[in-house]
Amino acid sequence: MEVKKNGKILVIDDNEDVLFALNLLLKPLVEDIRVAKNPEQIDRFYDLLHPDVVLLDMNFTRDAISGEEGFEWLEHILHRDAQAVVILMTAYADADKAVRALKSGATDFITKPWDNSKLLATLFAGVELSQERHKNRLLEQRMEVAAATEAPTLIGESPVMQRVMQTVEQVAPTDANVLILGENGTGKDVIARQLCALSHRAAKPFVSIDLGSVPEQLFESELFGYEKGAFTDARKAKAGRMETASGGTLFLDEIGNLPLPLQAKLLAALERREISRIGSTQVTPIDVRLLCATNADIHTEVAEGRFREDLLYRINTIEITIPPLRERGEDIILLAEHFLATYAHKYNKVVKELNRDARQRLLRHTWPGNVRELMHAVERAVLLAKGSSLCAQDFVLKDSSRRTSQTQTLNLERLEQEAIERAMNIAGGNVTKAAELLGITRFALYRKLK
Repeated sequence: MEVKKNGKILVIDDNEDVLFALNLLLKPLVEDIRVAKNPEQIDRFYDLLHPDVVLLDMNFTRDAISGEEGFEWLEHILHRDAQAVVILMTAYADADKAVRALKSGATDFITKPWDNSKLLATLFAGVELSQERHKNRLLEQRMEVAAATEAPTLIGESPVMQRVMQTVEQVAPTDANVLILGENGTGKDVIARQLCALSHRAAKPFVSIDLGSVPEQLFESELFGYEKGAFTDARKAKAGRMETASGGTLFLDEIGNLPLPLQAKLLAALERREISRIGSTQVTPIDVRLLCATNADIHTEVAEGRFREDLLYRINTIEITIPPLRERGEDIILLAEHFLATYAHKYNKVVKELNRDARQRLLRHTWPGNVRELMHAVERAVLLAKGSSLCAQDFVLKDSSRRTSQTQTLNLERLEQEAIERAMNIAGGNVTKAAELLGITRFALYRKLK
């Protein structure tokens, strides 16, 4: 029966016989073992192996029995990795030395000559402790990420949003990669969080990274992580976003902004389902559900050679396009009322409703900033409101006219037709509401429609 190997061990001892004996004993039992005579090699082997346990002799060239060199190298190891599991060993043991070793941060203490069964028990207890510490470090990073996230709020009764919600409900329970398309501020991140919340990975990490805000030179370290000393400011090892998200959901926002060379690196990691931290040769398998989003016309980007077609195929098993707010009709009011209640509670205000003029103003605005613009407009209005309801004057909105080319028509008949089409769209086909938006009677609108 094959023995399951577990743990990586680094042994540092200036006695070649000791190194030979330990290598012979441990090699059949552990994943990997490295031995070195000179403690000056600790850093090199530590970066190469990422050991679970360091088995460190206490006496080298300086003297035979004091153990001072061992304490100095113990301090060196713990300085580079405060959670390292270091087991000291010496032929010159005494109670005081053992107590000092444990107080100095050593996990355990072994005397030479050793008993094989006791040595193995001590080492594998150290391996288990090291692996538990690694899990805890990863969990802490995941909790930091989770603390920055909020529960998703998906609001909308318009037909276009009902179709989006239906797609989300169908796709969420699967592990299919999803590409979310839409203008800035439409709520692509909310859709991503809803997909996660409805999935079987809901209790696992949701890790988000805005690729548009990450400098190109930091992309690899953010996504893949790095080892201590991999570059000048790498004072300690750090797991990347992909490693932190493993088991859960990874959301890559603004993926359309990713430069071509970095697209290739991302594609390779997704296809192999494994990553290597910068400064490491060790490969770490990853298991993530991938969600991506962009406001770019990604298919045009592919056609013009700015985005890899093979990467697009990898990330868009399902595409979800979020409509701009100006095409969602009465959803504008639903969202405004939701934000009003949220901010009235947050700022302890007595504002309870939108009056009729405020509703009409919000419906007439084209919302170039979409839901994000509406959210900030309502927050500002609630903060400055003097009564229990918001009126049109409480909203400070930028000119909502759409920028057009110099060749835009000035034909009055065409402009009227566009205004009617837009009003009907906002009103969801309701003639009475559309007439109110246009400032004309319902019968006048019927005549114009005919």
